[in-house]
Amino acid sequence: MAEKPMWEQIGSGFVQHYYQQFDTDRVKLAELYTDASCLTWEGEGFQGKNAIMTKLSSLPFQTIQHSITAQDHHPTPDSCVMSMVMGQLKADQDQVMGFQQVFLLKNVDNKWVCTNDMFRLALHNFGA
Repeated sequence: MAEKPMWEQIGSGFVQHYYQQFDTDRVKLAELYTDASCLTWEGEGFQGKNAIMTKLSSLPFQTIQHSITAQDHHPTPDSCVMSMVMGQLKADQDQVMGFQQVFLLKNVDNKWVCTNDMFRLALHNFGA
């Protein structure tokens, strides 16, 4: 079996690390963002590591578990990696919900960081 392209190795490694940290200790996610990073969480925008971490730390659950069902990774013309993730999450005693998340990863000082992050729950309101 052929080795995965470098961008897939980078993307899948980042995704595995991100959700492991998110599920065990969200505070550790700070190392994955920079002061120039942007997050859109359910349509609400945040810029900079401090604003992003304030948002992630304030999410209203005590425990969470992510299960990744699919992920795709692409190289970009400026040597970044774009990753799209689909999966399910379970927070506290809530029902299991689907989600999608997109990351744009950039190598800064020989370390891959998330410059852009977009998250949405897969909730549908067909009656609206």
